[in-house]
Amino acid sequence: MALVLNEEQQFLKDAASKFFQDNAPIAHFREIRDSNNELGYDHELWKKMAELGWAGILVSEEYGGSDFGMMGMGTILEEAGKTLTPSPLFATGLIGASLLELGGSEEQKSEYLPKLVKGTLTTAFALEEGTRHAPANIETEAKKEGDDFILNGRKTFVLDGHSASLLIVAARTGGSTTDSSGISLFCVDPTSEGVEVIKMNMLDSRNAAEIYFSNVKISANNLLGELNNGFGIVEEVINRAQIGISAEMLGNASQAFQITLSYLKERKQFGVLIGSFQALKHRAAVMYSELELTKSSVVGAMNAIDEQSNDVTRFASMAKYKAGETAYLVSNESVQMHGGYGVTDEYDIGFFMKRARVAEQIFGNTDYHLDRYATLSEY
Repeated sequence: MALVLNEEQQFLKDAASKFFQDNAPIAHFREIRDSNNELGYDHELWKKMAELGWAGILVSEEYGGSDFGMMGMGTILEEAGKTLTPSPLFATGLIGASLLELGGSEEQKSEYLPKLVKGTLTTAFALEEGTRHAPANIETEAKKEGDDFILNGRKTFVLDGHSASLLIVAARTGGSTTDSSGISLFCVDPTSEGVEVIKMNMLDSRNAAEIYFSNVKISANNLLGELNNGFGIVEEVINRAQIGISAEMLGNASQAFQITLSYLKERKQFGVLIGSFQALKHRAAVMYSELELTKSSVVGAMNAIDEQSNDVTRFASMAKYKAGETAYLVSNESVQMHGGYGVTDEYDIGFFMKRARVAEQIFGNTDYHLDRYATLSEY
């Protein structure tokens, strides 16, 4: 398994880096946050990203995508993480595209994927119901009624849930609350009667929502995948999502490290650059080493998806655990090395700490993934 990018992947990474630096620097993130943008991202920027083909990175060519693979999506998410770029790329380009590709019927793929590739359709995956990641712990219920289903329940921490034009909802159609069997997926129009979407104000300004379903009528044609057998798709997509958010966290931590290195080379105490202090050199060396380990973990996990490894779940947990641990370390150290400046809104470094804290919780925190990795490795 190669742990370096090939020529095409490196070209994409360089193009993404330039795009985000030119079109979505940290100042762009500040502007979206401070303007109380209801959408939560710049629609024109998302349109440009879609025109570059990034929304269709994981979509088959027959539906207008490039099928470039997880390495392609991961490198873009890593670069987006460096500038904290708000966009639907993760929720739509990765999660939504994967759900539709893996579970959609031919009719559903033909209806939704071309629009997704063009950037005119955005999606949100309504899965979580509690404060901790527990993908099989689903109480939201879809009861069969004639040719339709009636959906009732509540979903929380739905990424981009307030702005999505299509919701993909995991609901229980059989089994008990914690069973992995009896879970089905449904495509739901967020404007349907009985759907209430409430935007959440996240610590890091990431877009999320709580969604309530009250007697929402869903046509059987909107069932995504097989009835009662949706959890296999959920697991596969969650693995991809965990790896994708790990790539974003790697970008986040890498940029925080670079900002801190620059600060160490500029800030003086008692007439001496603080970067010359031995203790700070040691701490910077530890951060660099951990970032390199994280990079290998994330690239290895992305390759596992593209190579259809039988060990994807273990790779996903390894990447998510290591990325969460490193992002926590680097963001903490970065703020501390900036001293009092680090906790002020005028300096960018605090944004990276906030993003690290929220991203670490998405689809399982470090404790969850350390335990899952140990279990899968039969420790």
